[in-house]
Amino acid sequence: MKITNSERMFEQACRLMPGGVNSPVRAFRAVEMTPRFIKMAKGSKIYDVDDNEYIDFVGSWGPMILGHARDEVVEAVCRAAKLGTSYGAPTGAETELAQHIVDAVPCAEMVRLVNSGTEAVMSAVRAARGYTGRDLIVKFEGCYHGHSDGLLVKAGSGLLTENVPTSAGVPAAFAAATLTADFNDEKSVREIFAEYGENIAALIVEPVAANMGVVPPKPGFLEFLRTITRKYGTVLIFDEVITGFRLALGGAQEYYNVTPDMATLGKIVGGGMPMAAYCGRKEIMSMVSPQGPVYQAGTLSGNPAAVAAGLATLNILKAHPEVYKAIDQKGAMLEAAYVKAAKDHCVEACVNRVGSLLSVFFTKGPVETYKDVTKSNLSMFRQYFASMMESGIYIAPSQFESMFVGAAHGDEDLKKTAAAIDRAFASLGE
Repeated sequence: MKITNSERMFEQACRLMPGGVNSPVRAFRAVEMTPRFIKMAKGSKIYDVDDNEYIDFVGSWGPMILGHARDEVVEAVCRAAKLGTSYGAPTGAETELAQHIVDAVPCAEMVRLVNSGTEAVMSAVRAARGYTGRDLIVKFEGCYHGHSDGLLVKAGSGLLTENVPTSAGVPAAFAAATLTADFNDEKSVREIFAEYGENIAALIVEPVAANMGVVPPKPGFLEFLRTITRKYGTVLIFDEVITGFRLALGGAQEYYNVTPDMATLGKIVGGGMPMAAYCGRKEIMSMVSPQGPVYQAGTLSGNPAAVAAGLATLNILKAHPEVYKAIDQKGAMLEAAYVKAAKDHCVEACVNRVGSLLSVFFTKGPVETYKDVTKSNLSMFRQYFASMMESGIYIAPSQFESMFVGAAHGDEDLKKTAAAIDRAFASLGE
């Protein structure tokens, strides 16, 4: 059998990088395949080094809400890069982007730009600890908040894919400062606060869990978290690295009408470039150095090329609010295709969707908690994934990730995807 270019490149990469990749899920281990090495992308399509074309529903794991290589974004990055790729000094564009965030995100009164979602979450938690003078934080099983030591406890995303419930190299003392509750389970949260409430600095949550697949909050759950954290003087942090600027211009806060004390933003806020942000109430953000005693710094924070990409993306989204209605409708079309295929071919599956985020779980459902997610049939997912790739549909190589629908997905893309879903489910039902 002829060796593909992707296979040859992966073999070389494995000699030089752990697992041959720079982020674990990209290795395709969960689906027992060789990852596709990508040479370019444009609009809704992505192209690998073997000249295969795919309709892309990964979208760089969320940032490409407008599609790949959107002209206005590319042009903005090129203009900025020609003036210098990094200054290590303030620019007016940083302030302009911060103003966009403050205008759009309900909780944002002040903003700090950083380089990744992990850095944003790590910094937000530190600011919350500095503000409250407390040490403990609460997170939810299956929610992923980046790879900082204190948050790699019963996390989602690649940790679920690799079947690693926590990470080696994390000191026990760090993990001990993190308390874990069950997503969508008010009782588990009440019990933790009843015992530790006076010492809890922050509760951090993905308002829509999207790193164990898409798991929406039950009605009233986010409101409950707002109430109990306010009661105990705990900082409520929404991790909106995925939901920020995706569910609405104001993210999940606007979508669900629940305002936290702080939020972390990534992916879309950088327009596909390495950038993220944390933001929140002025009295908390004022704790951050040099204004306050909580230290955080970064050589490339506010990088001009990344800021330019973020500004171009947010300007388009602000000028065209109809984008959100359109991608919600596209998500609904794919949801309907999954439901129909499952029914037509007698496949046990559950589809969860919030706006343009959706996941299919190969389990009876409903899928409302981490425990529900773990009941998914991973063998069926692998068969489904292989069929979708064969049909030219690029989806996340993990049961525990989301599909991202974007503005660039056209009617033909959706029709082709619906047909691919039907073929995949037909093979599963045989």
